[in-house]
Amino acid sequence: MRAISLSRPETLLPITLPEPAAPGPDQALVAVRAVGICGTDFSGYLGRMPFIDYPRILGHELGVEILSVGAEIKDLRPGDRCSVEPYLHCGHCHACRQGKTNCCESLEVLGVHRDGGLCQRMLLPASKLHRSTSLSFDQLALVETLGIGCHAVERAALSPTDDVIIIGAGPIGLAVLEFARLKTSQIRVIELNPDRRQFVSQHYPGIELLESAAAANDHPAQVIFDATGHPDSMAGSLTLARFTGRLIFVGITKSPVLLDDPLFHRRELTLLASRNALSSDFPKIIRLIEQGTIDTSHWMTHRGQMDALSDLMPQWLLPASRVVKAIVNVE
Repeated sequence: MRAISLSRPETLLPITLPEPAAPGPDQALVAVRAVGICGTDFSGYLGRMPFIDYPRILGHELGVEILSVGAEIKDLRPGDRCSVEPYLHCGHCHACRQGKTNCCESLEVLGVHRDGGLCQRMLLPASKLHRSTSLSFDQLALVETLGIGCHAVERAALSPTDDVIIIGAGPIGLAVLEFARLKTSQIRVIELNPDRRQFVSQHYPGIELLESAAAANDHPAQVIFDATGHPDSMAGSLTLARFTGRLIFVGITKSPVLLDDPLFHRRELTLLASRNALSSDFPKIIRLIEQGTIDTSHWMTHRGQMDALSDLMPQWLLPASRVVKAIVNVE
């Protein structure tokens, strides 16, 4: 079967893989139909993702069709359309025993630690498949991205009285925005890029937009989400939080984040990290899309075929392309 391998940074090559084996008792054989391209994929392509070894088949935002299932699987059947939960956990470490499988101590993520979905077919644990009877494969590929925002907002324990600042309006910041607006109407977004500010203004009316953190310093908020993954932004986010405020780092950086400790203590701030999403987030998000509470139509700004990805990836990296979410269709 056909696949695309990132053989080394900035080099995507078509390869041929053996067909997957028949599914084991608790597995499903799926045909990959749609793959979302995210910042992790772009970072891996550029050689900036520390968890990716080469060669690697990218792709962890997946919409798939079930081809066959193992003997023990009763709730899934061939033809079902599913979103894939790409976080493969051990089930027995301290985090897993607490139900926090998103931060399993030996977590492996498809497309990062092991080969992902830029291939025609793959075997997956059936427990990682979340079915929808109505969503398209493209919509199902967006569920994982939305899960990052869903989990971050749950970590923040937002209430209707909380006011919120979201720093960064890339896909992760937008995912946070989708779920924060279900909890509170008091939301500001800080985004340096004018194209991204225009996108928010067009699709999220009523959200106050700021061009820089300095514009918000005189009006701090109770809850701050930093979705930039930039160490200076993350460190500076403390100044935007009210006394007793909460900060959630959704983006991740390899660089140290230097915190102003006297400010942190004086305001008695709470700092939280948010990693991946929980299994329970996936069906919740699918229901919200099915109900129309979340509209994914404006998210999908670019599309292409898997065989053309080596030409498309460098184009999508250009700021002028204005990519929000690129979807790769697999045939």
